[in-house]
Amino acid sequence: MDADDTTIGRRRVLGAAVAGLGLSLPGLRTMGAETVPFFKLHHLPIGLQLYTVGAAARKDLKGTLSRVAAAGYQTVELAGLYGNSPQAMRKAADDAGLKYTSIHIQPQSAKGEPGFDQPPEVLAASMQVLGLDDVVLPMFLMPEHLPKPDSKSGGYAGYLDQVGPLITVDDWKVTAAFLNTKGAALQKVGLRLSYHNHNVEFRPIGDTCGLEILLENTDPKVVHFEMDVGWVAAGGADPIKILEHRKGRFKMMHVKDLMATTKTNYAMQQDPAEVGNGMLPWRKILDVAYATGVRKFFVEQEPPFKGDPLDSIAISAKYLSMIA
Repeated sequence: MDADDTTIGRRRVLGAAVAGLGLSLPGLRTMGAETVPFFKLHHLPIGLQLYTVGAAARKDLKGTLSRVAAAGYQTVELAGLYGNSPQAMRKAADDAGLKYTSIHIQPQSAKGEPGFDQPPEVLAASMQVLGLDDVVLPMFLMPEHLPKPDSKSGGYAGYLDQVGPLITVDDWKVTAAFLNTKGAALQKVGLRLSYHNHNVEFRPIGDTCGLEILLENTDPKVVHFEMDVGWVAAGGADPIKILEHRKGRFKMMHVKDLMATTKTNYAMQQDPAEVGNGMLPWRKILDVAYATGVRKFFVEQEPPFKGDPLDSIAISAKYLSMIA
């Protein structure tokens, strides 16, 4: 196999500015399907990452899920249990006519929330109650050698900007090893493990970056990836090129838009927008995502919101239901 086929390469990932997304792509639809909306064409549900309306979900889970369904969503990806039991979460989804299909969980369990430190059988039992089989590590393992945040760090984004240059190739390999170990164990109990990116993964480390290191050092049979398109773009990379070069590695996607005012950074900063109100070419991205193996799509929007986040997710769902 050619060496270029086994690495994203900084030229491919980091050198492609968001402007490159406007390049033409081969036609991925037949002439007769030109006017068929993407999700209808492929018989796919439109999903939501519940983090987007997390504050509302904590206050009123039942009412929030009802509005999520009314906005046009069929599936939900969880970001924890919001202080509820798996049984209560499942009932609220069933009552709203929604289906959970995946969940973001932390390395350590705490305050009733699931964690990757739990025995695989215990974690699988909770996931079975929820009715899902995809679990996601939402962030890399924070290296222990990094300085701890303090009052001068400027919040979490400022802290990441400060310590980002200190994260090494070996640090990324620690996360890769964690994913391999957990992915193999969870696969035996019927769960599929994925890793979700932010833009920290695109900070250059010589001629590579964190995402490349994770892709190169994880077993494709037991570790998959969930692409957060908004964070890819905020990191100055091209989601289309990554999907095409790493065909089959990405199984899920966060459909996240951002304004053209977003400046390339590696510290979780962006100017968010409802899907379709930002700068990203969604039909091209969705076509390539489907062609390369993505089958679960979740709208996610970062704060701040111009109004009610529940109104924002309705705008995104309407756009996606018609995109053709």
